[in-house]
Amino acid sequence: MNVVIPAYNAVKTINRVVTKCLKYTPRVLVVDDGSKDGTAYEAQRSGAGVYCHTRNWGVGGATMSGLSITRDADIVVVLDADLQHDPDEIPKLIEPIQKGLADVVIGSRFLLPHKIPTYRKFGIWVITLAYNFGHKPITDAQSGFRAYSRKFLDSIKLEDNGFAHSTEILIKARKQYFRIVEVPISCIYHNLEQDSHSNPIKHGLSVLLKTIYWRIREWN
Repeated sequence: MNVVIPAYNAVKTINRVVTKCLKYTPRVLVVDDGSKDGTAYEAQRSGAGVYCHTRNWGVGGATMSGLSITRDADIVVVLDADLQHDPDEIPKLIEPIQKGLADVVIGSRFLLPHKIPTYRKFGIWVITLAYNFGHKPITDAQSGFRAYSRKFLDSIKLEDNGFAHSTEILIKARKQYFRIVEVPISCIYHNLEQDSHSNPIKHGLSVLLKTIYWRIREWN
């Protein structure tokens, strides 16, 4: 099993994320997406392998790089670098794949009660609705905590550099009849005050439109 951690300016948290992940596998890869704060150095010092982008490609681009590098693994887990996800829940994510029950496992924030900012919850709900429409529903199409089987990764070509990569992956997986399951995870949101100063409406609309684009393009 490999763990991929897309990271951008995560020097304050990357050590704790990597250290926890190393409890479950020695193969931890941090994709430093053009950080300016020493994230790559801190990740390497913590025991992770590091692949660096010379500029900021976006979380989708960083995820694609990580998945491409680790395709030889039987299972690849992807999680955020900001401690929103708990690496101690990795065994829960990989279990359905190990048992042959899934090809894609989503760590859902909505199968257990969590304190999620209202604007985030609404945006995730709308994007998930766009993904679900006409199909068997899931609860969290935007979760960044996931596990993928090698069979899935060998069959999927990813293209989206932005946050819509999360729905692109699921749309393409569904089209090819890969098995998608969800498991409940915990989540903690950090720096909510800082985060609220971004433009959540613009961000959410962008991801929604790209989700619709991927559905039309894949006719799914």
